Amino acid sequence: MFDIDGTLVDSQNVIVEAQKRAFAAHGREPPSRERALSVVGLSLREAFVELTDGQGPVETLAAAYKAAYSELRAHATPEEDRLYPGVDALLRRLAARPDCKLGIATGKSRVGVQKLFARQNWADLFATVQTADDALSKPAPEMFERALRETGVTAENACMVGDTTFDMMMGHRAGAHCIGVAWGYHCHEKLGPAGANVLAHSVDELETRLQEFLK
Repeated sequence: MFDIDGTLVDSQNVIVEAQKRAFAAHGREPPSRERALSVVGLSLREAFVELTDGQGPVETLAAAYKAAYSELRAHATPEEDRLYPGVDALLRRLAARPDCKLGIATGKSRVGVQKLFARQNWADLFATVQTADDALSKPAPEMFERALRETGVTAENACMVGDTTFDMMMGHRAGAHCIGVAWGYHCHEKLGPAGANVLAHSVDELETRLQEFLK
């Protein structure tokens, strides 16, 4: 199971700018870049609860973010929302293995995932896709548990790959093996305490860790 933002896709510039526009539309000071990225992985509603300390117009902020994100994505250059180097090839090698099923667990909307899949031609790679539209936000284990039911995979044979403490907590609570990636949006030193069994500092190292898990 893979997270998307910060794990497969480096979308930080678009995310931060969309948050800035959402807060500006409400006459509010936007969060710092560090804080903006700290909520990546949560559902939009939960992200804005965190960013406003529970004191903001969460629903309208989320709507403004969606509108800004869509506008930015429509005009984004490849450099503004790109795959991390080596990710596409890794996913295709894993998907070709008869002993491996791939899944997505993300705070993105299903529409957002579908657009990404269309851009990258990924629709046939994943056996299950879980989004914030379908289940409770990370770090609740519901998305992961739904994926296990859909694929028939048991928790001890499942692995969560992500860059945030929310990813690690979700996978750990579901009883899965967890691999934290060190190139994402949360400090990698926090991933172990959140539930990561191992860390990967490059896509090549991630492939090695996954091969070890699949043995």
